[in-house]
Amino acid sequence: MAETDAARERLARAQYALLASLVTDAPPPPGFDPHRIAVQRRALRAKRAGVVARVAPELPALLGEDYRRLFLDYAAKRAMTDGYHRDALDFARHLIGVRAVPEPQLGRLADWLAGATAPPAAPPGPLRRLVTALRGGRKAGTR
Repeated sequence: MAETDAARERLARAQYALLASLVTDAPPPPGFDPHRIAVQRRALRAKRAGVVARVAPELPALLGEDYRRLFLDYAAKRAMTDGYHRDALDFARHLIGVRAVPEPQLGRLADWLAGATAPPAAPPGPLRRLVTALRGGRKAGTR
């Protein structure tokens, strides 16, 4: 049993190191090709930027051509922690905090953020019960 626990611990550390290298700029774990990790890291960040743009289309509309560059710079320093909607909000807060865009855009971004802080509404019917259950509310199927 102790050998199994030790093996699981080594595997967990290796998985964490690999994940950290994919979502942050941490060095790749031993045995992984740094070039391939870098390629995959860029692809994951690009996918994240695309999903955030679909979740919050106002951000690319407000930021224009700068959206992708700004988001990729942000994503290089911050791993996503709580879903794409929260990532969009955190990205906007970051831009405002570091004043990464000109003043007119900052104002529009702050206005968008003020109206966008509520989580998305749960869908109607059975799907609502499932979403509620997944968010930690009552169990799915109960009324």
